[in-house]
Amino acid sequence: MDADVIIVGAGLAGLTAAHELTSRGRKVALVDQENAANLGGQAFWSFGGLFLVDSPEQRRLGVKDSFELAWGDWQGSAQFDRAEDEDAWGTRWARAYVEFAAGEKRAWLQGHGISFLPTVGWAERGDLRAEGHGNSVPRFHVAWGTGTGVVEPFVRYAQQASAAGMLTFHHRHRVDEIVTTDGAVTGVRGRVLVADDSERGVASSREETGDFELTAQAVILTTGGIGANHELVRRFWPERLGTPPSDMVTGVPAYVDGRMLEISERAGARLVNRDRMWHYTEGIQNWSPIWPGHGIRILPGPSSMWFDALGRRLPTPCLPGYDTLGTLRHLRTAPELAEHDHSWFILTQRMIEKEFALSGSEQNPDITAKDRRAFLRERLLGKGAPAPVEAFKQHGADFVVAPGLAELVGKMNGLTEKPLLDPALIRRQIEARDLQVANPFSKDAQLQGIRNSRRYLGDRLGRTVAPHRVLDPAAGPLIGVKLHVLTRKTLGGIQTDLSSRALGADGAPVPGLYAAGEVAGFGGGGVHGYNALEGTFLGGCLFSGRAAGRAAAAATAS
Repeated sequence: MDADVIIVGAGLAGLTAAHELTSRGRKVALVDQENAANLGGQAFWSFGGLFLVDSPEQRRLGVKDSFELAWGDWQGSAQFDRAEDEDAWGTRWARAYVEFAAGEKRAWLQGHGISFLPTVGWAERGDLRAEGHGNSVPRFHVAWGTGTGVVEPFVRYAQQASAAGMLTFHHRHRVDEIVTTDGAVTGVRGRVLVADDSERGVASSREETGDFELTAQAVILTTGGIGANHELVRRFWPERLGTPPSDMVTGVPAYVDGRMLEISERAGARLVNRDRMWHYTEGIQNWSPIWPGHGIRILPGPSSMWFDALGRRLPTPCLPGYDTLGTLRHLRTAPELAEHDHSWFILTQRMIEKEFALSGSEQNPDITAKDRRAFLRERLLGKGAPAPVEAFKQHGADFVVAPGLAELVGKMNGLTEKPLLDPALIRRQIEARDLQVANPFSKDAQLQGIRNSRRYLGDRLGRTVAPHRVLDPAAGPLIGVKLHVLTRKTLGGIQTDLSSRALGADGAPVPGLYAAGEVAGFGGGGVHGYNALEGTFLGGCLFSGRAAGRAAAAATAS
Protein backbone atom coordinates (compact mmCIF):
# COMPACT_ATOMS: atom_id res chain seq x y z
CA MET A 1 0.00 0.00 0.00
CA ASP A 2 1.08 3.60 -0.58
CA ALA A 3 0.19 4.64 3.00
CA ASP A 4 -1.68 3.48 6.06
CA VAL A 5 -4.27 6.24 5.58
CA ILE A 6 -5.08 8.59 2.70
CA ILE A 7 -6.45 12.01 3.60
CA VAL A 8 -8.24 13.87 0.81
CA GLY A 9 -8.17 17.60 1.54
CA ALA A 10 -5.35 19.63 3.08
CA GLY A 11 -7.49 22.06 5.05
CA LEU A 12 -7.64 22.37 8.82
CA ALA A 13 -9.63 19.15 9.40
CA GLY A 14 -7.28 17.18 7.16
CA LEU A 15 -4.15 18.58 8.79
CA THR A 16 -5.55 17.86 12.25
CA ALA A 17 -6.32 14.27 11.28
CA ALA A 18 -2.84 13.93 9.76
CA HIS A 19 -1.22 15.08 13.00
CA GLU A 20 -3.20 12.58 15.05
CA LEU A 21 -2.19 9.79 12.66
CA THR A 22 1.50 10.57 12.23
CA SER A 23 1.98 11.17 15.95
CA ARG A 24 0.71 7.58 16.42
CA GLY A 25 3.13 6.15 13.90
CA ARG A 26 0.83 5.91 10.88
CA LYS A 27 2.03 6.80 7.41
CA VAL A 28 -0.22 9.31 5.63
CA ALA A 29 -0.73 10.32 2.02
CA LEU A 30 -2.17 13.85 1.96
CA VAL A 31 -3.93 14.52 -1.34
CA ASP A 32 -5.18 17.91 -2.49
CA GLN A 33 -6.08 19.45 -5.85
CA GLU A 34 -4.30 22.72 -4.99
CA ASN A 35 -0.62 23.53 -4.63
CA ALA A 36 1.51 23.65 -1.49
CA ALA A 37 0.76 27.35 -0.99
CA ASN A 38 -2.83 26.42 -0.07
CA LEU A 39 -2.09 24.21 2.94
CA GLY A 40 -4.70 25.00 5.56
CA GLY A 41 -7.49 25.59 3.06
CA GLN A 42 -10.14 28.16 3.73
CA ALA A 43 -9.46 28.13 7.47
CA PHE A 44 -6.32 30.15 6.69
CA TRP A 45 -8.53 33.02 5.50
CA SER A 46 -10.86 33.03 8.50
CA PHE A 47 -11.05 35.54 11.35
CA GLY A 48 -10.00 32.80 13.76
CA GLY A 49 -13.07 32.78 16.01
CA LEU A 50 -13.44 29.81 18.35
CA PHE A 51 -16.44 28.90 20.51
CA LEU A 52 -15.42 28.39 24.15
CA VAL A 53 -17.58 28.03 27.24
CA ASP A 54 -16.76 29.40 30.71
CA SER A 55 -13.25 30.45 29.70
CA PRO A 56 -10.84 32.57 31.74
CA GLU A 57 -11.28 35.34 29.14
CA GLN A 58 -15.03 35.33 29.75
CA ARG A 59 -14.67 35.30 33.51
CA ARG A 60 -12.21 38.21 33.50
CA LEU A 61 -14.83 40.26 31.63
CA GLY A 62 -17.59 39.36 34.07
CA VAL A 63 -19.32 36.88 31.74
CA LYS A 64 -21.01 34.00 33.55
CA ASP A 65 -21.25 30.97 31.30
CA SER A 66 -21.76 27.25 31.81
CA PHE A 67 -22.16 24.02 29.91
CA GLU A 68 -25.88 24.03 30.74
CA LEU A 69 -26.39 27.52 29.31
CA ALA A 70 -24.32 26.77 26.19
CA TRP A 71 -26.05 23.45 25.55
CA GLY A 72 -29.42 25.15 25.91
CA ASP A 73 -28.35 27.81 23.42
CA TRP A 74 -27.08 25.16 21.01
CA GLN A 75 -30.31 23.18 21.09
CA GLY A 76 -32.42 26.32 20.71
CA SER A 77 -30.36 27.31 17.70
CA ALA A 78 -30.03 23.90 16.07
CA GLN A 79 -33.75 23.11 16.31
CA PHE A 80 -33.03 19.46 15.53
CA ASP A 81 -36.23 18.00 14.06
CA ARG A 82 -34.99 14.82 12.33
CA ALA A 83 -33.95 13.04 15.51
CA GLU A 84 -34.49 9.48 14.35
CA ASP A 85 -32.99 9.97 10.91
CA GLU A 86 -30.77 12.72 9.52
CA ASP A 87 -30.15 14.31 12.94
CA ALA A 88 -29.54 11.02 14.74
CA TRP A 89 -25.77 11.52 14.86
CA GLY A 90 -25.68 15.31 14.55
CA THR A 91 -27.33 15.68 17.96
CA ARG A 92 -24.74 13.39 19.57
CA TRP A 93 -21.92 15.29 17.91
CA ALA A 94 -23.45 18.56 19.12
CA ARG A 95 -23.49 17.53 22.77
CA ALA A 96 -19.98 16.08 22.51
CA TYR A 97 -18.75 19.32 20.94
CA VAL A 98 -20.29 21.57 23.59
CA GLU A 99 -18.74 19.33 26.26
CA PHE A 100 -15.40 19.74 24.47
CA ALA A 101 -15.83 23.52 24.29
CA ALA A 102 -16.65 23.66 28.02
CA GLY A 103 -13.90 21.22 28.92
CA GLU A 104 -10.53 20.38 27.38
CA LYS A 105 -10.75 22.46 24.19
CA ARG A 106 -8.97 25.55 25.46
CA ALA A 107 -6.15 23.60 27.10
CA TRP A 108 -5.80 21.42 24.00
CA LEU A 109 -5.52 24.50 21.79
CA GLN A 110 -2.99 26.08 24.15
CA GLY A 111 -1.00 22.87 23.94
CA HIS A 112 -0.65 23.59 20.23
CA GLY A 113 0.47 27.16 20.93
CA ILE A 114 -2.86 28.86 20.18
CA SER A 115 -3.82 31.77 22.45
CA PHE A 116 -6.61 34.32 22.41
CA LEU A 117 -7.35 38.03 22.43
CA PRO A 118 -8.34 39.29 25.89
CA THR A 119 -11.73 40.44 24.59
CA VAL A 120 -14.52 37.98 23.74
CA GLY A 121 -16.92 38.74 20.91
CA TRP A 122 -20.69 38.45 21.16
CA ALA A 123 -21.72 36.91 17.85
CA GLU A 124 -25.23 35.74 16.89
CA ARG A 125 -27.05 37.46 19.72
CA GLY A 126 -30.13 35.64 18.57
CA ASP A 127 -33.82 35.89 17.80
CA LEU A 128 -34.76 37.55 21.13
CA ARG A 129 -36.31 34.40 22.62
CA ALA A 130 -34.82 32.66 25.65
CA GLU A 131 -35.49 29.24 24.12
CA GLY A 132 -34.62 30.31 20.57
CA HIS A 133 -31.53 30.86 18.47
CA GLY A 134 -28.51 32.74 19.71
CA ASN A 135 -25.71 33.10 22.25
CA SER A 136 -26.95 34.21 25.65
CA VAL A 137 -23.45 35.50 26.43
CA PRO A 138 -20.27 36.37 24.48
CA ARG A 139 -18.40 33.21 23.42
CA PHE A 140 -16.50 34.23 20.25
CA HIS A 141 -12.80 33.92 21.17
CA VAL A 142 -10.51 35.26 18.44
CA ALA A 143 -7.14 33.52 18.20
CA TRP A 144 -3.98 35.58 18.06
CA GLY A 145 -2.95 35.07 14.46
CA THR A 146 -6.59 34.77 13.26
CA GLY A 147 -7.31 31.65 11.18
CA THR A 148 -3.74 31.79 9.90
CA GLY A 149 -2.50 31.29 13.45
CA VAL A 150 -4.89 28.41 14.09
CA VAL A 151 -3.71 26.63 10.94
CA GLU A 152 0.00 27.30 11.46
CA PRO A 153 0.90 24.60 14.02
CA PHE A 154 -0.87 21.90 12.02
CA VAL A 155 0.92 22.94 8.82
CA ARG A 156 4.18 22.74 10.74
CA TYR A 157 3.34 19.26 12.04
CA ALA A 158 2.63 18.07 8.49
CA GLN A 159 5.88 19.48 7.20
CA GLN A 160 7.80 17.87 10.06
CA ALA A 161 6.07 14.54 9.41
CA SER A 162 6.97 14.83 5.73
CA ALA A 163 10.62 15.42 6.59
CA ALA A 164 10.52 12.34 8.84
CA GLY A 165 9.05 10.18 6.08
CA MET A 166 5.68 9.77 7.80
CA LEU A 167 3.63 11.94 5.43
CA THR A 168 3.70 12.34 1.67
CA PHE A 169 2.18 15.39 0.01
CA HIS A 170 0.32 14.82 -3.24
CA HIS A 171 -0.41 18.36 -4.39
CA ARG A 172 -2.31 19.02 -7.63
CA HIS A 173 -3.97 15.59 -7.42
CA ARG A 174 -7.74 15.74 -7.95
CA VAL A 175 -9.64 12.75 -6.63
CA ASP A 176 -12.43 11.60 -8.95
CA GLU A 177 -13.21 8.19 -7.44
CA ILE A 178 -13.03 6.37 -4.14
CA VAL A 179 -11.77 2.83 -4.75
CA THR A 180 -13.56 -0.06 -3.05
CA THR A 181 -12.27 -3.63 -2.87
CA ASP A 182 -14.40 -6.49 -1.51
CA GLY A 183 -16.79 -4.00 0.11
CA ALA A 184 -14.12 -1.91 1.84
CA VAL A 185 -12.58 1.42 0.80
CA THR A 186 -8.96 0.82 -0.17
CA GLY A 187 -7.87 3.97 -1.98
CA VAL A 188 -8.56 6.78 -4.40
CA ARG A 189 -7.93 7.51 -8.04
CA GLY A 190 -8.15 10.60 -10.17
CA ARG A 191 -6.27 13.02 -12.35
CA VAL A 192 -3.01 14.86 -11.88
CA LEU A 193 -3.43 18.56 -12.62
CA VAL A 194 -0.80 20.63 -14.35
CA ALA A 195 1.69 22.32 -12.04
CA ASP A 196 0.45 25.76 -11.02
CA ASP A 197 2.41 28.11 -8.77
CA SER A 198 -0.45 30.57 -8.25
CA GLU A 199 -0.56 32.37 -4.93
CA ARG A 200 -2.77 31.11 -2.12
CA GLY A 201 -6.47 31.42 -2.83
CA VAL A 202 -6.14 32.29 -6.51
CA ALA A 203 -8.21 30.06 -8.83
CA SER A 204 -5.83 27.51 -10.33
CA SER A 205 -5.70 25.67 -13.65
CA ARG A 206 -7.80 22.54 -14.13
CA GLU A 207 -5.73 21.26 -17.04
CA GLU A 208 -4.99 17.55 -16.60
CA THR A 209 -1.62 15.87 -17.21
CA GLY A 210 -2.22 12.24 -16.25
CA ASP A 211 -3.85 9.68 -13.97
CA PHE A 212 -3.01 8.51 -10.47
CA GLU A 213 -4.14 5.89 -7.99
CA LEU A 214 -3.20 5.52 -4.32
CA THR A 215 -3.98 2.65 -1.96
CA ALA A 216 -4.31 2.50 1.82
CA GLN A 217 -6.15 0.77 4.64
CA ALA A 218 -8.45 3.77 5.11
CA VAL A 219 -9.46 7.05 3.48
CA ILE A 220 -10.47 10.23 5.35
CA LEU A 221 -12.40 12.89 3.41
CA THR A 222 -11.86 16.48 4.58
CA THR A 223 -12.69 18.37 1.40
CA GLY A 224 -14.97 21.15 2.64
CA GLY A 225 -18.35 22.33 1.44
CA ILE A 226 -20.05 23.96 -1.53
CA GLY A 227 -19.64 27.69 -0.85
CA ALA A 228 -17.85 28.54 -4.12
CA ASN A 229 -20.19 26.43 -6.24
CA HIS A 230 -23.19 28.71 -6.71
CA GLU A 231 -24.93 26.12 -8.84
CA LEU A 232 -24.96 23.66 -5.93
CA VAL A 233 -25.93 26.41 -3.48
CA ARG A 234 -28.97 27.21 -5.61
CA ARG A 235 -29.81 23.54 -6.22
CA PHE A 236 -30.08 22.81 -2.50
CA TRP A 237 -31.36 26.24 -1.42
CA PRO A 238 -34.22 25.42 1.00
CA GLU A 239 -37.76 26.61 0.41
CA ARG A 240 -37.89 27.98 3.96
CA LEU A 241 -35.31 30.60 2.92
CA GLY A 242 -37.36 31.74 -0.07
CA THR A 243 -35.77 32.17 -3.46
CA PRO A 244 -31.99 32.04 -3.90
CA PRO A 245 -30.41 35.33 -4.98
CA SER A 246 -29.55 35.64 -8.64
CA ASP A 247 -26.39 37.47 -7.63
CA MET A 248 -24.17 36.56 -4.67
CA VAL A 249 -20.61 37.26 -3.60
CA THR A 250 -18.35 34.37 -2.64
CA GLY A 251 -16.79 34.02 0.78
CA VAL A 252 -14.48 31.08 0.02
CA PRO A 253 -11.87 30.24 -2.65
CA ALA A 254 -12.90 28.55 -5.89
CA TYR A 255 -11.67 25.11 -4.79
CA VAL A 256 -14.52 24.88 -2.25
CA ASP A 257 -16.57 23.18 -4.94
CA GLY A 258 -18.42 20.33 -3.20
CA ARG A 259 -17.20 17.68 -5.66
CA MET A 260 -16.41 15.05 -3.05
CA LEU A 261 -19.95 14.94 -1.72
CA GLU A 262 -21.32 13.20 -4.80
CA ILE A 263 -18.14 11.13 -5.14
CA SER A 264 -18.51 9.88 -1.57
CA GLU A 265 -22.17 9.08 -2.20
CA ARG A 266 -21.18 6.87 -5.14
CA ALA A 267 -18.85 5.02 -2.75
CA GLY A 268 -21.75 4.28 -0.40
CA ALA A 269 -21.75 7.19 2.03
CA ARG A 270 -25.06 8.72 3.04
CA LEU A 271 -25.54 12.47 2.53
CA VAL A 272 -27.94 14.18 4.93
CA ASN A 273 -29.30 17.66 5.67
CA ARG A 274 -28.24 19.06 2.31
CA ASP A 275 -30.89 21.78 2.64
CA ARG A 276 -29.06 23.30 5.60
CA MET A 277 -26.57 26.00 4.77
CA TRP A 278 -25.10 29.17 6.23
CA HIS A 279 -24.77 32.36 4.19
CA TYR A 280 -24.28 35.90 5.42
CA THR A 281 -26.39 38.93 4.58
CA GLU A 282 -23.64 41.50 5.26
CA GLY A 283 -21.37 40.68 2.32
CA ILE A 284 -19.50 43.36 0.38
CA GLN A 285 -17.49 43.15 -2.82
CA ASN A 286 -13.77 42.98 -2.14
CA TRP A 287 -12.11 45.98 -3.76
CA SER A 288 -8.89 43.91 -3.97
CA PRO A 289 -10.15 40.40 -4.77
CA ILE A 290 -8.12 37.20 -4.54
CA TRP A 291 -10.58 34.59 -5.83
CA PRO A 292 -13.49 34.93 -8.28
CA GLY A 293 -16.39 36.99 -6.91
CA HIS A 294 -14.45 37.51 -3.69
CA GLY A 295 -16.67 38.93 -0.97
CA ILE A 296 -15.92 40.00 2.59
CA ARG A 297 -18.33 39.87 5.50
CA ILE A 298 -18.82 42.88 7.72
CA LEU A 299 -18.77 41.90 11.40
CA PRO A 300 -21.08 44.67 12.57
CA GLY A 301 -21.60 46.13 15.98
CA PRO A 302 -25.24 46.66 16.94
CA SER A 303 -25.80 50.30 15.92
CA SER A 304 -26.06 50.51 12.11
CA MET A 305 -29.60 50.96 10.82
CA TRP A 306 -30.58 48.17 8.43
CA PHE A 307 -32.93 48.77 5.49
CA ASP A 308 -34.22 46.48 2.77
CA ALA A 309 -33.81 47.21 -0.93
CA LEU A 310 -36.97 49.36 -0.87
CA GLY A 311 -35.78 51.51 2.01
CA ARG A 312 -37.82 49.96 4.82
CA ARG A 313 -36.16 49.36 8.17
CA LEU A 314 -35.78 45.66 8.88
CA PRO A 315 -37.94 44.30 11.72
CA THR A 316 -36.59 42.61 14.83
CA PRO A 317 -34.76 40.28 15.22
CA CYS A 318 -33.18 41.33 11.92
CA LEU A 319 -30.60 43.52 13.63
CA PRO A 320 -26.84 43.70 13.00
CA GLY A 321 -25.12 40.77 14.66
CA TYR A 322 -28.29 39.06 15.89
CA ASP A 323 -29.83 36.40 13.65
CA THR A 324 -28.03 35.65 10.39
CA LEU A 325 -30.43 33.16 8.86
CA GLY A 326 -33.51 34.91 10.26
CA THR A 327 -32.43 38.03 8.40
CA LEU A 328 -31.65 36.04 5.25
CA ARG A 329 -35.09 34.43 5.45
CA HIS A 330 -36.81 37.80 5.81
CA LEU A 331 -34.96 39.29 2.84
CA ARG A 332 -35.59 36.28 0.59
CA THR A 333 -39.20 35.43 1.48
CA ALA A 334 -40.88 38.86 1.30
CA PRO A 335 -42.52 38.72 -2.18
CA GLU A 336 -41.78 42.34 -3.00
CA LEU A 337 -38.06 41.77 -2.29
CA ALA A 338 -37.61 38.60 -4.37
CA GLU A 339 -36.17 40.46 -7.37
CA HIS A 340 -33.69 42.38 -5.22
CA ASP A 341 -30.52 40.74 -3.94
CA HIS A 342 -29.29 43.49 -1.66
CA SER A 343 -30.03 45.44 1.51
CA TRP A 344 -28.45 48.52 3.11
CA PHE A 345 -26.68 49.74 6.22
CA ILE A 346 -26.88 53.44 7.07
CA LEU A 347 -24.52 54.55 9.80
CA THR A 348 -22.33 57.39 10.99
CA GLN A 349 -18.60 57.88 10.96
CA ARG A 350 -18.67 57.51 14.73
CA MET A 351 -20.27 54.07 14.33
CA ILE A 352 -17.90 52.77 11.67
CA GLU A 353 -14.86 53.78 13.69
CA LYS A 354 -15.78 51.59 16.64
CA GLU A 355 -18.17 48.99 15.33
CA PHE A 356 -17.04 47.79 11.91
CA ALA A 357 -14.73 44.80 11.66
CA LEU A 358 -14.10 42.69 8.58
CA SER A 359 -13.95 38.92 8.56
CA GLY A 360 -10.77 37.39 7.21
CA SER A 361 -7.15 37.03 8.20
CA GLU A 362 -5.97 39.43 5.49
CA GLN A 363 -8.43 42.09 6.70
CA ASN A 364 -6.99 42.03 10.23
CA PRO A 365 -3.23 42.37 9.77
CA ASP A 366 -2.60 43.43 13.37
CA ILE A 367 -4.21 40.30 14.84
CA THR A 368 -2.87 38.01 12.11
CA ALA A 369 0.65 39.23 12.82
CA LYS A 370 0.04 38.85 16.59
CA ASP A 371 1.07 42.48 16.95
CA ARG A 372 -0.39 43.46 20.30
CA ARG A 373 0.81 47.05 20.09
CA ALA A 374 -0.81 47.51 16.70
CA PHE A 375 -3.99 45.93 18.04
CA LEU A 376 -4.19 48.43 20.90
CA ARG A 377 -3.30 51.31 18.60
CA GLU A 378 -5.80 50.34 15.87
CA ARG A 379 -8.71 49.01 17.89
CA LEU A 380 -8.74 50.73 21.27
CA LEU A 381 -6.54 53.83 21.39
CA GLY A 382 -6.46 55.12 17.84
CA LYS A 383 -8.76 57.59 16.15
CA GLY A 384 -10.65 56.72 13.02
CA ALA A 385 -11.66 53.35 11.63
CA PRO A 386 -9.13 50.50 11.38
CA ALA A 387 -7.07 50.83 8.21
CA PRO A 388 -8.71 47.90 6.32
CA VAL A 389 -12.18 49.29 7.09
CA GLU A 390 -11.13 52.75 5.96
CA ALA A 391 -9.74 51.23 2.74
CA PHE A 392 -13.14 49.71 1.96
CA LYS A 393 -14.84 52.99 2.76
CA GLN A 394 -12.57 54.76 0.28
CA HIS A 395 -12.27 52.13 -2.46
CA GLY A 396 -15.14 49.68 -1.99
CA ALA A 397 -17.81 49.64 -4.70
CA ASP A 398 -20.54 49.24 -2.07
CA PHE A 399 -19.71 52.29 0.09
CA VAL A 400 -21.01 55.85 -0.31
CA VAL A 401 -20.37 58.81 1.98
CA ALA A 402 -22.15 62.16 2.27
CA PRO A 403 -22.56 64.98 4.81
CA GLY A 404 -26.37 64.92 4.59
CA LEU A 405 -29.09 62.33 4.19
CA ALA A 406 -30.56 63.56 0.88
CA GLU A 407 -27.17 63.41 -0.81
CA LEU A 408 -26.43 60.04 0.76
CA VAL A 409 -29.68 58.48 -0.51
CA GLY A 410 -28.98 59.91 -3.95
CA LYS A 411 -25.62 58.17 -3.99
CA MET A 412 -27.17 54.95 -2.72
CA ASN A 413 -29.68 55.05 -5.55
CA GLY A 414 -26.75 55.44 -7.90
CA LEU A 415 -25.57 51.94 -6.96
CA THR A 416 -28.70 50.22 -8.28
CA GLU A 417 -30.22 49.98 -11.75
CA LYS A 418 -33.32 51.87 -10.62
CA PRO A 419 -33.66 54.49 -7.84
CA LEU A 420 -35.56 52.36 -5.32
CA LEU A 421 -35.03 54.49 -2.21
CA ASP A 422 -37.35 57.33 -1.17
CA PRO A 423 -35.37 59.94 0.81
CA ALA A 424 -38.49 61.07 2.70
CA LEU A 425 -39.31 57.51 3.83
CA ILE A 426 -35.79 56.88 5.04
CA ARG A 427 -35.67 60.24 6.84
CA ARG A 428 -38.93 59.49 8.64
CA GLN A 429 -37.61 56.20 9.94
CA ILE A 430 -34.27 57.62 11.04
CA GLU A 431 -35.87 60.59 12.77
CA ALA A 432 -38.25 58.26 14.64
CA ARG A 433 -35.28 56.22 15.83
CA ASP A 434 -33.32 59.35 16.78
CA LEU A 435 -36.17 60.56 18.98
CA GLN A 436 -35.65 57.46 21.13
CA VAL A 437 -32.02 58.33 21.93
CA ALA A 438 -32.68 61.23 24.29
CA ASN A 439 -33.25 59.16 27.45
CA PRO A 440 -32.19 55.71 28.71
CA PHE A 441 -35.70 54.31 28.20
CA SER A 442 -36.76 53.28 24.73
CA LYS A 443 -39.35 51.21 22.90
CA ASP A 444 -36.91 50.76 20.02
CA ALA A 445 -35.56 47.20 20.23
CA GLN A 446 -32.28 48.09 18.53
CA LEU A 447 -31.54 50.87 21.03
CA GLN A 448 -32.40 48.50 23.86
CA GLY A 449 -29.88 46.07 22.38
CA ILE A 450 -27.21 48.76 22.08
CA ARG A 451 -27.59 49.67 25.74
CA ASN A 452 -27.56 46.02 26.75
CA SER A 453 -24.40 45.54 24.70
CA ARG A 454 -22.66 48.40 26.48
CA ARG A 455 -23.32 46.73 29.82
CA TYR A 456 -20.71 44.17 28.72
CA LEU A 457 -17.20 45.54 29.23
CA GLY A 458 -15.75 43.96 26.09
CA ASP A 459 -18.32 45.62 23.84
CA ARG A 460 -18.24 48.96 25.62
CA LEU A 461 -14.46 49.17 25.18
CA GLY A 462 -14.15 48.07 21.59
CA ARG A 463 -17.35 47.12 19.75
CA THR A 464 -20.33 49.32 20.68
CA VAL A 465 -20.39 53.08 20.34
CA ALA A 466 -22.38 55.23 22.76
CA PRO A 467 -25.95 55.78 21.49
CA HIS A 468 -26.27 58.93 19.43
CA ARG A 469 -28.52 60.39 16.76
CA VAL A 470 -27.80 59.17 13.24
CA LEU A 471 -28.59 62.65 11.94
CA ASP A 472 -26.32 64.42 14.43
CA PRO A 473 -23.85 66.36 12.21
CA ALA A 474 -21.17 65.96 14.87
CA ALA A 475 -21.28 62.17 14.40
CA GLY A 476 -20.98 62.34 10.61
CA PRO A 477 -20.46 62.08 7.79
CA LEU A 478 -23.18 59.59 6.95
CA ILE A 479 -22.24 56.28 5.32
CA GLY A 480 -24.35 53.96 3.20
CA VAL A 481 -23.25 50.37 2.55
CA LYS A 482 -24.85 48.10 -0.04
CA LEU A 483 -24.98 44.56 1.36
CA HIS A 484 -24.98 41.32 -0.63
CA VAL A 485 -25.62 37.70 0.26
CA LEU A 486 -22.23 36.09 0.79
CA THR A 487 -21.93 32.32 0.40
CA ARG A 488 -20.02 30.52 3.11
CA LYS A 489 -20.77 27.22 4.88
CA THR A 490 -22.43 23.87 4.31
CA LEU A 491 -24.26 22.65 7.42
CA GLY A 492 -25.09 19.17 6.10
CA GLY A 493 -22.99 16.45 4.48
CA ILE A 494 -21.70 12.93 5.03
CA GLN A 495 -23.35 11.29 8.02
CA THR A 496 -20.75 10.00 10.48
CA ASP A 497 -20.68 8.35 13.87
CA LEU A 498 -18.69 9.77 16.79
CA SER A 499 -15.54 8.13 15.42
CA SER A 500 -15.99 10.07 12.14
CA ARG A 501 -16.70 6.82 10.28
CA ALA A 502 -18.82 7.50 7.21
CA LEU A 503 -22.19 5.77 7.44
CA GLY A 504 -24.10 4.18 4.59
CA ALA A 505 -27.80 4.22 3.77
CA ASP A 506 -28.31 1.28 6.15
CA GLY A 507 -26.76 3.18 9.04
CA ALA A 508 -23.70 0.95 9.20
CA PRO A 509 -20.16 2.28 8.71
CA VAL A 510 -18.72 2.12 5.20
CA PRO A 511 -15.59 0.04 5.88
CA GLY A 512 -12.44 2.09 5.60
CA LEU A 513 -14.13 5.46 4.95
CA TYR A 514 -14.07 8.45 7.30
CA ALA A 515 -15.13 12.08 6.94
CA ALA A 516 -14.44 15.23 8.95
CA GLY A 517 -14.88 18.98 8.75
CA GLU A 518 -17.38 20.71 6.54
CA VAL A 519 -17.84 17.75 4.17
CA ALA A 520 -19.35 15.95 7.19
CA GLY A 521 -21.41 18.92 8.32
CA PHE A 522 -18.57 19.38 10.87
CA GLY A 523 -19.56 16.02 12.34
CA GLY A 524 -22.48 13.64 12.11
CA GLY A 525 -23.77 15.20 8.92
CA GLY A 526 -25.07 18.29 10.70
CA VAL A 527 -23.75 19.21 14.14
CA HIS A 528 -25.24 22.72 13.88
CA GLY A 529 -28.76 21.75 12.90
CA TYR A 530 -30.38 24.75 11.23
CA ASN A 531 -28.30 27.53 12.84
CA ALA A 532 -24.76 28.12 14.01
CA LEU A 533 -23.63 30.00 17.10
CA GLU A 534 -20.45 31.23 15.34
CA GLY A 535 -16.90 30.42 16.36
CA THR A 536 -17.99 26.84 15.73
CA PHE A 537 -16.65 26.25 12.23
CA LEU A 538 -12.91 26.14 12.92
CA GLY A 539 -13.63 24.27 16.14
CA GLY A 540 -15.74 21.76 14.24
CA CYS A 541 -12.87 21.10 11.84
CA LEU A 542 -10.47 20.59 14.73
CA PHE A 543 -12.82 18.40 16.76
CA SER A 544 -14.00 16.15 13.93
CA GLY A 545 -10.54 15.97 12.33
CA ARG A 546 -9.08 14.93 15.67
CA ALA A 547 -11.74 12.22 16.04
CA ALA A 548 -11.16 10.93 12.51
CA GLY A 549 -7.40 10.76 12.94
CA ARG A 550 -7.59 8.96 16.25
CA ALA A 551 -10.19 6.47 15.04
CA ALA A 552 -8.34 5.73 11.80
CA ALA A 553 -5.09 5.29 13.73
CA ALA A 554 -6.75 2.72 15.98
CA ALA A 555 -8.33 0.91 13.03
CA THR A 556 -5.02 0.65 11.13
CA ALA A 557 -2.89 -0.49 14.06
CA SER A 558 -0.45 -3.15 12.93
